[in-house]
Amino acid sequence: MNHELPGMSIAHQTHEAALSALGSSWQGLAGPEVKRRLAEFGPNQVEATAREPLWLLLLREFSHFFALILWLAAGLAFLAEHFEPGQGMAELGLAIVGVIVVNGCFSFWQAYRAEQALDALRQLLPQRVNVRREAQVADVDAAELVPGDVVLLAEGSKVPADCRILESWGIRVNLATLTGESRPKVRSTEVDVALANDPLSARSLLLAGTLIVAGECSAVVYATGMRTEFGRIAHLTQTVGETESPLQKEIRRVSRLVALLALGLGVLFFAIGHFVGLPFWANFMFAIGIIVANVPEGLLPTVTLSLALATQRMAKRNALVRHLPAVETLGSATVILTDKTGTLTQNLMTVRESFVSGRHHLAAKRWPRGHDLRLRAVARFCHTLKFPHGLSGQPSGDPMETALWQFAGTIPELGRRADEIPFDAERRRMSVVTRRDDGSGFLWCKGAPEVVMPLCTDWNEGEAPRPFDTAAQAMFRRAHEDMADRGLRVLALAWKPLAQGEDAVEERLELCGLIGLEDPPRPDVHEAVTRCHTAGLRVIMVTGDHPHTAVALAREVDVVRTANPLVLTGDAVRRMSPAELQLALDAPEILFARVTAEQKMLVVEALQHKGEIVAVTGDGVNDAPALKTADIGIAMGLSGTDVAREAADIVLLDDHFATIVNAIEEGRAVFENIRKFLTYILTSNIPEILPYLAFVLFRIPLPLTVIQILAVDLGTDMLPALALGAEKPHADVMNRPPRPRHERLLSWSVLARAYLFLGPLEALGALAAFFFVLEAGGWHYGDLPLSTDPLYLQATTACLAAIVLAQMVNVFVCRHPLLPAWRFPFFENRLLLVGLATEALLLLAIVYTPLGNRLFGTAPLAADVWLFALPFALLLGFAEEARKWVNRRMSA
Repeated sequence: MNHELPGMSIAHQTHEAALSALGSSWQGLAGPEVKRRLAEFGPNQVEATAREPLWLLLLREFSHFFALILWLAAGLAFLAEHFEPGQGMAELGLAIVGVIVVNGCFSFWQAYRAEQALDALRQLLPQRVNVRREAQVADVDAAELVPGDVVLLAEGSKVPADCRILESWGIRVNLATLTGESRPKVRSTEVDVALANDPLSARSLLLAGTLIVAGECSAVVYATGMRTEFGRIAHLTQTVGETESPLQKEIRRVSRLVALLALGLGVLFFAIGHFVGLPFWANFMFAIGIIVANVPEGLLPTVTLSLALATQRMAKRNALVRHLPAVETLGSATVILTDKTGTLTQNLMTVRESFVSGRHHLAAKRWPRGHDLRLRAVARFCHTLKFPHGLSGQPSGDPMETALWQFAGTIPELGRRADEIPFDAERRRMSVVTRRDDGSGFLWCKGAPEVVMPLCTDWNEGEAPRPFDTAAQAMFRRAHEDMADRGLRVLALAWKPLAQGEDAVEERLELCGLIGLEDPPRPDVHEAVTRCHTAGLRVIMVTGDHPHTAVALAREVDVVRTANPLVLTGDAVRRMSPAELQLALDAPEILFARVTAEQKMLVVEALQHKGEIVAVTGDGVNDAPALKTADIGIAMGLSGTDVAREAADIVLLDDHFATIVNAIEEGRAVFENIRKFLTYILTSNIPEILPYLAFVLFRIPLPLTVIQILAVDLGTDMLPALALGAEKPHADVMNRPPRPRHERLLSWSVLARAYLFLGPLEALGALAAFFFVLEAGGWHYGDLPLSTDPLYLQATTACLAAIVLAQMVNVFVCRHPLLPAWRFPFFENRLLLVGLATEALLLLAIVYTPLGNRLFGTAPLAADVWLFALPFALLLGFAEEARKWVNRRMSA
């Protein structure tokens, strides 16, 4: 049910009219009315979206395309076992089902663990709030607030619902979680019709999820739950659909290609077998062998485990991966759309610069003292800070005032605080009066330069006052403009002495100087952005801050390098058509300022329509929709809101922008590593297929059984393939641009290398070893021994051993498509050594143990068979290194 509320019109009305429109009063609502409204409007909380049940999520892990291929292969194996028992097809079927179950459960467990975070959207809202009902103040659960409730808020409070201010005393609000802007905003009871169409700008409104950093107020609630601005942004996040990652698309494409190839060859050779006169069941078994040989059963678990290992490496580098495919997606990113506040900056106001005695002074750990004593005195005494732990402790309150207080340092006691002329939106300044015991004292004033400077008649040059004449005014105006153009927030600080009994009036002041404050960039951001440029990544800043501030920070951290970058405000984006926005993004350098959550989503979608793979960073509620829409969402773990972390694919545990670059490096390595082990496992398909072709076409004994094929695919090949998936990023991975979006994981070059070069070399060694054993045992062409014949068992074992030996050499040459194997330290990848040792032990167990002989139809081999097969394995290594050498010479 949709209930219309006064909503935006509240900002147009006086507080009396607002109370009347909401059916409330200064005394608040009555108990029965609260119950009625709670039943009508529902609890003040963000509604959770309906999630798929766990059983359905688990089922999906067993029903994607590649899993269906494996189910088909297992089904065919069980069918063959039914009609032709004793051929090992039942064991084959069970092994394939085991692969499906283990991989599906592993993937489900990874996803399940990632989604176990608490309900982030509800956690952001405060749990308890002071509310006035029937003229009595009560402490109630924030979820029980209803429209018309009168709430009492003070410094440090999180706003529990969208409210219209009734009374206020120096209220300033941090809107960073909604807008991304770090500077606190002044709020008051005034009606501002010009801004009332934008709730984020309306001065009389307080919005759910924001933080009161100074002052206190009473306010009437006009929107709760999903009807708040917070709820609207949350709804955007919830309704954004899940996007398929580039890796998921590539795995789906590889699966279909492999399925078509396997089924196509199975049907083709079934037809060939029928043509040459094979019996039906023998022919059917032959077709199943072709299909099983072509389906890389180890691909899916190897990809999953490789991604899992990459997530562990990234966690060590302070990047927490919530969704496994996000690892590779980040590596393929072409654009980083980054927030400013809290991402590039520290979300902490500090004094950057002062203009005192006619000169600029940069901030430093040790400020020169003496020339700016009065400036520091104003900074020390003119504030509304509170000191919960005494004057020796850290203050709480407005971050800007805290920065000024810290900048001031220790100042001699100049009297006790006696009075205050509070800040408000019209005056844009505040003053504090301190008095000595004799009644004399000082007035300390700070505020916007354009309102403080007209109140001044003198200015400080050192300790000497000078007339604030036209020349001085022009000098300070130029300094103000210069500091503002560099993105600093500029304040003017002034003072005057007060005689005994003199009234504190803000006139005939003495200007001490100007202070420039900033939200400083993180220390390592500049280097990280430079690495992004080197890696061919485009970095675009999207912020809720002022354009001047955005451009200044972008220049400082190297996001902007040219003299005239294109700066688009949120209003400009709102007026643009999708085509205009896409064309604007063609600008060499562009940044966005004063943008809303929806506009940030529009920028993400426009980049995606241009074919870019977009990574979005952010930490606020306002970033969540864009994080969800992007190909890869990256949230700040320390300073970020729970909403942003919930919407993201990757969470930075240390909040360092540089960690993104490290994560991109790992992501790029993942794609290269998957290609390496894809080449490795596809290579063995050829020596698994060719024996079946030779069996049908040349009427020879079958050199390799189906169960032996499975011993390679799911046994000996698994750990070496996984070791290739765990290779560290190569040194040059961040010195080249992102891979093109159309570049395939299973490219024609990969297929050609595996199927037309490495595979045939392996097949040559495997068939040679098979015939070597048969010839040594007195076999003659045309003889078809029984499957239990000891000579035949030894021959198929020799074929299997030759394939595994070749794969043990192949794993080294697959470490890089161009560089020689000896360029990679032998002990650099310890998992590779473990994989090779395990592969050798598995092969020995298959060949020399009774259990291995019984399960895989093998027999022990003499030493001369190993010596015969070994040179063929080495031949593969030498031939591949020669091919690489030729390619390097040709590309040089």
